[in-house]
Amino acid sequence: QVQLVESGGGLVQAGGSLRLSCTASGSIRSINGMDWYRQAPGNSRELVAQITWRGSTNYADSVKGRFTISRDNTKNTVYLQMNSLKPEDTAVYYCKDPWSPLRGQGTQVTVSS
Repeated sequence: QVQLVESGGGLVQAGGSLRLSCTASGSIRSINGMDWYRQAPGNSRELVAQITWRGSTNYADSVKGRFTISRDNTKNTVYLQMNSLKPEDTAVYYCKDPWSPLRGQGTQVTVSS
């Protein structure tokens, strides 16, 4: 059974950086693609970044130029590097397999002004 576990969240001041990790464990050969979502209280979830099996990436306009998604197949891990963080980036961030309901439990990111 495959599990996704996020880490790297925390409290940071506006303008700071965080790097989130999403590690897949269990019966997995490689990560074929991954989505990062976020959801703030009272808001609908937002697709923040995607990486495809080919390595192509896509970003929400709200994070373009500030966030970078990448992966390390040797570690079965996908990263979300978040720079120039803003208070409006505050949310629970979670990774999700784009081809199944499989998702992680989420990690809290809080950006103070």
